[in-house]
Amino acid sequence: MNKKVFSTRFSLGALAAALLLAACGDKADSGPAAPASAASAPASAARAPGQPISVTTSVAVERDFEVALEAIGTVTPLSSVDVKPQTNSLVTRVHVKEGQFVKAGELLFTLDARSDEANLAKVRAQMVKDQAVLADAQRQLGRSRDLLAQGFISQGALDSSRAQVDAQLANLVADRAALDAAQLALSYNSVRAAGAGRLGAVNVYPGTVVQANQTVLVTITQLDPINISFSLPQRNLDAVLAGLKSGGAEVKAKLGDAKNSVSGRLQFVDNAVDPATGTIKVRARFENREAKLWPGAFVKVALVSQTLKGAIVIPTTAIIQSARGSIVYLSDKGRAVLRPVKVLASEGEFSAVGGVASGDKVVVEGRQNLRPDSPLVERTAGPASPAVPAVPAASAAS
Repeated sequence: MNKKVFSTRFSLGALAAALLLAACGDKADSGPAAPASAASAPASAARAPGQPISVTTSVAVERDFEVALEAIGTVTPLSSVDVKPQTNSLVTRVHVKEGQFVKAGELLFTLDARSDEANLAKVRAQMVKDQAVLADAQRQLGRSRDLLAQGFISQGALDSSRAQVDAQLANLVADRAALDAAQLALSYNSVRAAGAGRLGAVNVYPGTVVQANQTVLVTITQLDPINISFSLPQRNLDAVLAGLKSGGAEVKAKLGDAKNSVSGRLQFVDNAVDPATGTIKVRARFENREAKLWPGAFVKVALVSQTLKGAIVIPTTAIIQSARGSIVYLSDKGRAVLRPVKVLASEGEFSAVGGVASGDKVVVEGRQNLRPDSPLVERTAGPASPAVPAVPAASAAS
């Protein structure tokens, strides 16, 4: 029993000694560790208070600034007509090729006209016959007048002769109408373009039997001018209507990744807002002589709602949103100057602002490291040459 108690006490003593040694070791190691942590601090935290900060600047310019409403539009033709025959016949000749541009009135197809030509000849023969009968009736009427004057016939006989002349005159009028109808039917055998445009696929060939108002011979699509249809939010309705009343606001369209845009004019604003989407349909018209715009294509559309004359324009990336509102940093004599600004409008990469003068240098890159009166190393980015560091004012003074 005593041996067990002694063994237990010895184990507890050894454990206490081990804990004491471990505690002493921690205190001894904690002393030299502090300088090491200080040495491992980030380099940015160790920046000297007066060290210049490298920034990129851009010069504020004064120019007219267009405020545009952007949307995605669809190119739509002014007209797309399915050409169909107006008579049952047989195609005898095709005068055009697929994809060809045609003018209004240009001959497209010729149909078999032999039956209509025979009908026309028959009507003309009937007209000659009725003209001969009319001439005879008129001669009989003249004789009847002479006989009535001599008292050889009664007034009733004269009236009968006059009635025959009137009847033949009516027959001749009917013949002229029948002649016009026969000529019209004959004209249907020459299928012509109703308007200018580009032909689609030709669906018939010589020898094809076509049915009146059913067979589609070809489709003509007008490409110049051409429309672009798009939708704008309801909140822009006032600006759109104002642009329409002013004679058609300018609309710019860019197809895909094209660098250059084409300009057109606002032509139409729908008479109701779509309650499902809260948008209103708008259409603009463009000249398309070079056929850059193709029906069915999607394009980026920008409707110029207003133009700010003589606005101060800076890159949008220079504007910082803070708790006090929009601010920018200017580079003035090698120092950072905080300047509150009012954003008037933004369009793409640029914004029109108030609070900045033309010629001021606004900080575009590196502004996140700035504080008011921070020293700067200025780099001005150019379109054709790399940025060149400017000499800060402090260095120039020394």
